[in-house]
Amino acid sequence: MPHESGADWQYDVPTNGSKRLPPDAGYTEALRNQGYGFEVAVADLIDNSIDAEATHIVVHFLRDDDRLLNLLIVDNGRGMNDPGLDDAMTVGRRREYGSHSLGMYGTGLKAASLSHADALTVVSKTKTSRAGGRQLTSTSLADGYRCDTVTSNYAQSLVDRYDAIIEWQGTVVRWDRVRTFETVEVSQTDRFLSEAIQKLETHLGLYLHRFLDRGDLRIDIAVENVHTRELFDSIEVEPLDPFNYRIPGKAGYPRTFTAPVEGVGELKLTAHIWPPKSPRAEYKLIGPLAERQGFYFYRNDRLVQAGGWNGQRGAAEGHLNLARIAVDLPSHSNQVFSLTVKKEGINATQAFARGVEKAKDENGSTFRTYLEDAEAVYREGSSRAEVKRKAVIPPGKGLAPNIKRVIQEELPEKPGEEPIALSWVSLPDNRFFDLDRENRVIQLNKSHRDIFTVRQRSGSNDAPLAKTLLYLMLEELFGFARWEKKRSDQLDYWNTILLAAVEAERDRVTHLRTAPRD
Repeated sequence: MPHESGADWQYDVPTNGSKRLPPDAGYTEALRNQGYGFEVAVADLIDNSIDAEATHIVVHFLRDDDRLLNLLIVDNGRGMNDPGLDDAMTVGRRREYGSHSLGMYGTGLKAASLSHADALTVVSKTKTSRAGGRQLTSTSLADGYRCDTVTSNYAQSLVDRYDAIIEWQGTVVRWDRVRTFETVEVSQTDRFLSEAIQKLETHLGLYLHRFLDRGDLRIDIAVENVHTRELFDSIEVEPLDPFNYRIPGKAGYPRTFTAPVEGVGELKLTAHIWPPKSPRAEYKLIGPLAERQGFYFYRNDRLVQAGGWNGQRGAAEGHLNLARIAVDLPSHSNQVFSLTVKKEGINATQAFARGVEKAKDENGSTFRTYLEDAEAVYREGSSRAEVKRKAVIPPGKGLAPNIKRVIQEELPEKPGEEPIALSWVSLPDNRFFDLDRENRVIQLNKSHRDIFTVRQRSGSNDAPLAKTLLYLMLEELFGFARWEKKRSDQLDYWNTILLAAVEAERDRVTHLRTAPRD
């Protein structure tokens, strides 16, 4: 026998002393390699802003003419005084979290930031304290976890720079030497920014959609030239509710099932069936459909898992793509559910899967019946004939993200194609627009910009109607390998007609401005 049973087993290991073992400086590397994706890291920092009761948050990309320099996250939350800053920047320190807090482990600020940047600076002020700041760098952490104090003059100047957001209180998180930024080639800066902002907007819109839907939180993403202070882009993040269909795929849904989960109690599962082949962004643009079926777990209204079956089923199956279930995690601590450090997944014990198998709705229908309904709707939808729409080259810089999202919903994209940008430039008087086919740009004559931005601030995404119409008119011309004379003639008469329309609009605006008022 490998061992003998006996009555002398000790259920607790006895100890006779203790010592403090501070982390070795080499732990810095582990902190920097937590596997945070860019969007996940930014979302983790925004959680801190929400916990600080911020109502306005700006994710600010700073660039010079050619290169990306910094990322800043600015909020108008409660802010921190000097002791609060020290606590926030202490590696391994876990603050007290309320029952409704989004923060949980006390590592997010440092781990998320240093996973992407070599330097993390936090500047903050409260209503009763002056601006202060702290900085952690890869070098300072290796030097015995040294935290440097930011000069009071710089801390105040950074707060003043964002006084439109930080009126009386707030916080600025600054990333320097962002590793992803430093790998972007100069010629690819605009493209990288366009793709990064789109992914970030989608991620924040999805995982924080309940906050955004209620209207008690606004998140903007902006790009600014640090030399000219010109704002290249500024968009407001729109909510992406993964259950926001107009009509359910099957009458009678959504339904609420009650699952008896050992160690938790009764857990409510709100089961939805999407309509098949939906073009809505909330269905098709938040990730691969097979990955987005299943459970959507929320913790204090923050989405922490977007799809997955958590042991209730095996690998994802295409015929369940329409099945999505909302689950609000219990507020009390338990041994069944645990949240990953990066807050993008839930680990659940088998007690959850067993509870789901026993779940029933108010009429006694089982959760298995729901899955059968979702599969039946999917198979019926797959059998219907579908009109194939022609694929397009996607729009790029110069068109507002919400317009680009609708274009993505309605039209398939040609894979691997450089996006078409839209830009105001100097053109001859006889041209309203022109094409730069080599660089994939629709050029608009900036001498007519004022007519499209009456009573509005000019910006890279201005004149949305004119730009969208031009994109729809001209997109296919960028796909022709051979340019024919008849296409040049087409551009000429389009320009002539559009210039006449611009002059008519200018005359109308002038008349409205000069007409006597009653």
